[in-house]
Amino acid sequence: MSDSLAVFHGHFGRVCLYDMDRTMAPHGHREGHLIFHVQGPPAEVIVNGKASPLSAGQAVAVSPWQAHYYKPRDHSHPTLALVLYIRPGWFLESAKRASASLCFGRTGIEVTDHLSRLVFGTAQALLDTDRKDLLIEDRLCALTQFAFDQSWQWTPRGSEFTGPDLPRRDFRIRKALTFLQERVCEAIDLDDVAREVGLSRPHFYKLFRAQVGLTPKLYRNALRMECAIDMLAGSQEGVADIGFDLGFSSQASFSRFFISNGVVPPSAYRRTVHVA
Repeated sequence: MSDSLAVFHGHFGRVCLYDMDRTMAPHGHREGHLIFHVQGPPAEVIVNGKASPLSAGQAVAVSPWQAHYYKPRDHSHPTLALVLYIRPGWFLESAKRASASLCFGRTGIEVTDHLSRLVFGTAQALLDTDRKDLLIEDRLCALTQFAFDQSWQWTPRGSEFTGPDLPRRDFRIRKALTFLQERVCEAIDLDDVAREVGLSRPHFYKLFRAQVGLTPKLYRNALRMECAIDMLAGSQEGVADIGFDLGFSSQASFSRFFISNGVVPPSAYRRTVHVA
């Protein structure tokens, strides 16, 4: 069973230390995502259908709204991983040079000696509950900046990259996004969303994926995970009640959803989370 050793929420987003031994479901989220191997057997992360190794020398970078999932190679022993969810707005303000969308140039990140020291220093700080790490935001900014810059090395756009093209989404897709965001806690039939915005089901699914990067189902799952994480970290409401609030029929179905999209049970996440 995958487990959470430490979770820290702050203005930067989230940083988590997870023992992972199960395959996740494909999912996405609005944050920039970095996954570093700390110890245990190597694994891989599937990003847009392509496998990227997760090992002592190789980290994985996932841009916002890219579909991805974790896949262990050895199910008999867990892999300890440092997992970052970085808010693009925070990185834009904190970094010397960044993309407003925190879009990485490539998925594979080489873990140099410098990057390795930052990773292990962050992992140790998360596990040391006896002292407050006053430098955690600086360390996370350095981690993200280093990985971001490296991801654009040896690419056609290289160091001149200042940000991806602004998304030009069809007005019907914008309407669908608003509809899904406003009804995140309701039981919604996605075919009804297609009709609401005036598109046939096949056209809606094709256009949504092309312009958002995820299918409508994965996008809705991402919104529900955001709400679940915020409620687990910021409220005293019971896990079962949070699941009911988000439209799940039982605590078991909510837990299965949370594990498949977030690797650990909601109760384990809540037990280890600390909010700055």
